[in-house]
Amino acid sequence: MLKTSVDPKQEKCFVKKKRKDLISLKDLNVNEILGILERGDYWSDHLNSRFSIIPRTVDNPIVSNLFFESSTRTRFSFEVAAKKLGFHVLNFEPQNSSVQKGETLYDTLRTLESMGTNAAIIRTSEENILQEVAPLLELAVINAGAGANEHPTQGLLDILTMRQHFGKLNGLKVAIIGDIKHSRVANSNIIALGKFDAKVFLSGPENLLPSDDSELIGPHTQIVPVDYAVQEADVVMMLRLQRERHALSNVADNYFRDYGLSRERFNLMQSHAMIMHPAPFNRGVEIDGDLVEHPRSLIYKQVSNGVAVRMAVLERAL
Repeated sequence: MLKTSVDPKQEKCFVKKKRKDLISLKDLNVNEILGILERGDYWSDHLNSRFSIIPRTVDNPIVSNLFFESSTRTRFSFEVAAKKLGFHVLNFEPQNSSVQKGETLYDTLRTLESMGTNAAIIRTSEENILQEVAPLLELAVINAGAGANEHPTQGLLDILTMRQHFGKLNGLKVAIIGDIKHSRVANSNIIALGKFDAKVFLSGPENLLPSDDSELIGPHTQIVPVDYAVQEADVVMMLRLQRERHALSNVADNYFRDYGLSRERFNLMQSHAMIMHPAPFNRGVEIDGDLVEHPRSLIYKQVSNGVAVRMAVLERAL
């Protein structure tokens, strides 16, 4: 577990930041989100053009990746995004750092800031630590996934993918199925889609759904049976079981049969409906292996859009 921020006896005043953090999608209004999506579209077009020259937009900033949890897509897409923009990238290794000697996250970030780092991209199991440290730092803090709380860039790339395919977000019906209670991806998608008046159906095992008094349950969200969600949705987004965040007991035993996107459930989907998954996916657990790369799957388009959105987020930050 990370030590949090600062000793109360040495409390530092909030700084007046020139750079823009991205901690939560709750902090962004619709126009700010649209700005990121439109810039993401721009970068998506450049990335899809083999002969396109990507212009350099900022002079040689330094960004640090601090991943205290395992990651493939998020870590490497941030690194690719930064390098596409011409940024210098430092990859922090917690196991080989002074964190092992008891250094707090705040002190680590202040050290990197003092060396000239302009932005820190952080993944952590702690839920509120980024809100604590970000106001105390001049460098930009970008949330790359915090506990079961939020994963804002995943939410942004998911809604960009929907917007590109359907040409809109308003009025879409999105089913999110699986371990919603422990999913920061689900949280960020619910927040983002709610800002655009999309309808969100939530489904999964009862003990893995948010409680009735959860702030995720609102006018645009509804808990429904899995087959109803699949039949009604324009987008069916499957989630993996968050094995690292809780004991599964016997939930996994019949999970594919009861909640997975099998061929039979796929056949219940409307003809225009598309499959999404934030990954990593477990073939044969939450989704039939053949459906991952089906013509109606947007899963690898999400991965591609991850680079484009993170380029937009890094530009905004600096």
